[in-house]
Amino acid sequence: MHYRYIIIFFFTFLLGCAEKQHKYPRVKIVTDHGFITLEVYPDKAPKTVAAFLSYVDSGYYKNSTFYRVWNDDNQVIDAYKARLIQGGLWRTNRQLSLNLPGVPHESTKESGILHTDGVISLARAAPGTATTEFFICIGNQHGFDYGGANNPDGQGYASFGTVVEGKDVVRYIYEAPEDGEYFNPPIFISNIVRL
Repeated sequence: MHYRYIIIFFFTFLLGCAEKQHKYPRVKIVTDHGFITLEVYPDKAPKTVAAFLSYVDSGYYKNSTFYRVWNDDNQVIDAYKARLIQGGLWRTNRQLSLNLPGVPHESTKESGILHTDGVISLARAAPGTATTEFFICIGNQHGFDYGGANNPDGQGYASFGTVVEGKDVVRYIYEAPEDGEYFNPPIFISNIVRL
């Protein structure tokens, strides 16, 4: 009888120590300014999430950067204003990014993930050309949604997750020194890892 209580206590202790399980996959962006934790939604944007997680698992983001910022002061005056920070391999391993196949475009019309504050999305030229480059919205950016004003083709960008921890780090990065629309110097990302 005494052993039963010990066993129950032991398993209760183990369950209490176990890492909290989340409904959706999470990744951590590790920067010199702190951590940004993202939650990604494979049920809403399966192709985009699968591609992003494959880049994470392959270690592509090791020693990458946040290199671009859009704010009210550094965009063409008559263009639709947007606010974001953009990161990826463009400054550190552009050739790898260029050699990857494009991810089939999943618009916000399909995913239902609108570009609200903290949402992460893949950067692209034409639909289906996105690879390793991503951006995080600062405030609501509905110009990036399907039919929005930020893309002449009207398809918007493929959003696939959101920041769940570290919005203060995102805003700190957003305020970092920039030259035109590029951080000067770029913000170092030591890695992006799955949690």
